[in-house]
Amino acid sequence: MYLATTDAVAKASEQEQSGARRGRVAGPVLALGAVSLVTDISSEMVTAVLPLYFVLQLGLSPLQFGFLDGLYNGVTALVRLAGGYAADRGGRHKLVAGGGYALSALSRLGLLLAGGATAGIGAALAADRIGKGVRTAPRDALISLSSPPDTLGRAFGVHRAMDTTGALLGPLAAFALLWATADAYDAVFVVSFCFGLLGVLMLVAFVPGHLSPALPRSPHPAPERQRTQRHQPSAPRPRALHLLRVPAFRRVLVAAALLGAATIGDAFLYLLLQRRLDFAVSWFPLLPLGAAAVYLLLAVPAGRLADRVGRRVPFLAGHVALLGGYVLLLAPTDGWPLLIGVLLLLGVFYAATDGVLMALVAPVVAQERRASGMAVLQTGQALARLVAAAGFGAAWTLWGVETALTCAVLALTAAVAGAAVLLPRSDTSSGGST
Repeated sequence: MYLATTDAVAKASEQEQSGARRGRVAGPVLALGAVSLVTDISSEMVTAVLPLYFVLQLGLSPLQFGFLDGLYNGVTALVRLAGGYAADRGGRHKLVAGGGYALSALSRLGLLLAGGATAGIGAALAADRIGKGVRTAPRDALISLSSPPDTLGRAFGVHRAMDTTGALLGPLAAFALLWATADAYDAVFVVSFCFGLLGVLMLVAFVPGHLSPALPRSPHPAPERQRTQRHQPSAPRPRALHLLRVPAFRRVLVAAALLGAATIGDAFLYLLLQRRLDFAVSWFPLLPLGAAAVYLLLAVPAGRLADRVGRRVPFLAGHVALLGGYVLLLAPTDGWPLLIGVLLLLGVFYAATDGVLMALVAPVVAQERRASGMAVLQTGQALARLVAAAGFGAAWTLWGVETALTCAVLALTAAVAGAAVLLPRSDTSSGGST
């Protein structure tokens, strides 16, 4: 539990909470959103060109790329848990998150020094993913601890909208640099490092080091807190795996992992679009812009909707939208309708699921275990998506793209049905327990 050390801090927290209840987003959330915006410009500059570089320039097979893409998203599994645990011990959320941001920034220099060597590039990407894994849970815990329970959807929506602004600008910057420098990847890596360093400096300057939570006590404490109050009067050590004993948390975790295991990576969708539409590869880095623009427009409305109707419904609806994107890639649709349709549905998927999932799980985890709980959830999702990426790449290589996509459609359909049964139906948007 975080305790205000002065009356001034307590008063500021009360004023911030009052503002959030009137519809304003807390200052730390906006500061973290600005940090994420700048950092995402850095990371997406690199991410936007990697599929093109690996598959079209290095000549990797879909199976090899599937394993690399899965590793790129799944290598963070253990460090997510370590980052959440370290952040919960002593309330060092800012320190741990800052270390993750700094490591990701330094990984850009690793890409620059790799000189095209696959091993060096792989090591730099692993460092970037480790940095992302370390920082994500502490950052999301800071957001949840800065916001009242009935505004969590809006708070995460605003943060994700700012984050996605960076994701929108990053590929544009990469495209402009490659065009201006005649495909000089080194220029992309240097500029990416500068933006990453700026994000670290902004975190140090503008994000508070200690927070007094803007969470009013609920008349019905979260299940994990009830267990703590009955059996341990003092605050427990934040052992993340103990959260698996909490039924509501366990159901959300299993549902998220099930859906993640049926979710193929974005890079595969972009490669499939390039394959179907056969456009010039120089336009490939711009593909993420369409989905990012939709995400940017819908993130805040989706968060507000989740606060009103409960977070379960938008979360499931987002996966139905992703399923529609898979079906569209199988359909005989071609040209602009295919391109716009897939990118639109992918953007809806992220707007309705990314921040909403964090808002869904926050009320069922006690404040002193918030970062650990989010780390466990994010780890389960990352490992599931590792399996999905490798599985889809293998299916594409062995059976062809149409069979692989058909399997993906069937798997996601079954996963949505299973998650609808697993996810708690009780509303957590107003701070009650699930």
